[in-house]
Amino acid sequence: MARNAVGFGEDELRTLAGARSFERGVGYLDAVSGLEVGDSAVIARVHGSDVYEVELTLGEGTGTGVSGWCDCPYGQEGNFCKHCVAVGLTVLRQGAIPRQRAAARARASGLEAWLTQLSRDELVALVQEQVAGDRELRRRLELRAAAAHGDVDTLRERVVALVDPRPFERFGYVEYADARGYARQVEEAADALRALTAGGQAVQAVRLAEETIRDLGEVYGEIDDSDGVVGQAAHAVVDAHMQACRAARADPQRLAQWLVAHVLGDASDVMDLDPLDYADVLGPAGLARMRQLAAQALQRSPRGWAEQYLMERLIKAQGDVDALIALYAKDLLPCGATHLRIAEELDAAGRESEALAWAERGLPDTSTQAYVDGRLVDYLCARYTRAHRTAKAVSLRRDRLRAERSLTAYQQLRTAAGAVGGWESEREVALALLREDARQGRGGRRFGGSVLMDALLDDEDVDAAWREAPGGADDRQWQQLADLSRTTRPADALAVYLRMVEQVKEPTGDRAYERMALLLQRARDCHQALDTMGEFTAYVCALRAELKRRRKLMTILDRHGL
Repeated sequence: MARNAVGFGEDELRTLAGARSFERGVGYLDAVSGLEVGDSAVIARVHGSDVYEVELTLGEGTGTGVSGWCDCPYGQEGNFCKHCVAVGLTVLRQGAIPRQRAAARARASGLEAWLTQLSRDELVALVQEQVAGDRELRRRLELRAAAAHGDVDTLRERVVALVDPRPFERFGYVEYADARGYARQVEEAADALRALTAGGQAVQAVRLAEETIRDLGEVYGEIDDSDGVVGQAAHAVVDAHMQACRAARADPQRLAQWLVAHVLGDASDVMDLDPLDYADVLGPAGLARMRQLAAQALQRSPRGWAEQYLMERLIKAQGDVDALIALYAKDLLPCGATHLRIAEELDAAGRESEALAWAERGLPDTSTQAYVDGRLVDYLCARYTRAHRTAKAVSLRRDRLRAERSLTAYQQLRTAAGAVGGWESEREVALALLREDARQGRGGRRFGGSVLMDALLDDEDVDAAWREAPGGADDRQWQQLADLSRTTRPADALAVYLRMVEQVKEPTGDRAYERMALLLQRARDCHQALDTMGEFTAYVCALRAELKRRRKLMTILDRHGL
């Protein structure tokens, strides 16, 4: 579809939003207001559960016809939401948009030409006039002025005020509706820090940024940042800190100490600061100091998650596999997950024999545990199979079934034994184990029917499943058994379906009605196989007469030819 003079069409809006959001956006056409057309963007408000700001960027010459931003929760995640669709459709329905864009270009060009012609005094007077009527603009310019003059005390006072959440608090915390306004102030603080660096005051900017990061960490718990806007603004402060550190050629030893203290402190909640982003500033000496500090912290708190994570990041960055293995080995999880992690790291380093040894060590280390990480067993079986040690893989799968009575363990044993032609004998032993569980009421599953029934059904051993079903099957297994038996044992399957139809008479709603229709269709298949369609017709007629007041059910039965 060729693009029109606007640069996009409905097809592109549908592609960007998806069919669901596009159709919902159509319903918001009457909710669009305040449409402002610029040279390269359209701004509007959309009234829904709240009033949302939408901006569409018209991308002429960029390879894309339109992109959109909305401050609704869905739009904040980067999605082209229904509000963007509504504004886009409004643009398409206004044939004057190309002319309005041309007019906007002319206005922008005229404004630039006029400003260029003004004298210095006239420009100062104009700015002062605007500042008098725009508090936010005045605040931004005051920060710029303080940064340009190196007035660190004034700048610190203003930045501290910007990250103070109290003006936004209503009941002791910043509510969701006010978080965006607070985030804008945090972004202003980041701008001020960058301006301070640009003004040749990078050392002061480093210290002030660190104070700001600390203050943000202290107050973040009082903010409903469900959309993450405050966190994003806080990252802008971190970026400003990083920029200042580079410009100031920050002392690596001091920076390392600050980074470790931050990552291990409470302030890290507001921003996921990665100390390795500072690697170029830290240099080898700073990285070594940071690792030394992290090791000391880990010694003080061996099970501290933050301490372990920091140490792991630093060791990985230096590519020290042996140190990484030593770190993991200090805290081996009883389920075997850490053994597997070590094996994978050794595999990645090309040390496969050591990897296998660590994985094999995990089995006896976990032998007394009720839960063993199945990925460790999978890893070992894969290694054994590649090395043509298939008997070892089968033995391991057999042991897992004994320890973990589940259909998955049964299937994995079947696959391993089947690969070497030994499934028939293994199956008898496995079924005997599951049959004993079922007999003693240890079904192998916390809820529902027995694992024995699951195994027989998975094998499609219908005759054995029918023998075990009474007393051992739940409704799901009964229906699966009936489905497998419709052609071979239609009378038995029919009895199951009719019993289940009786069970779903009481519930109401589409889900229950669709289930009833499905059961009736399968019962019809059984009657056809038995050549008793007259009985089925009579049964359905009686059922419809009994439930005739349920109009939605009647509609669903009609749709399925029942």
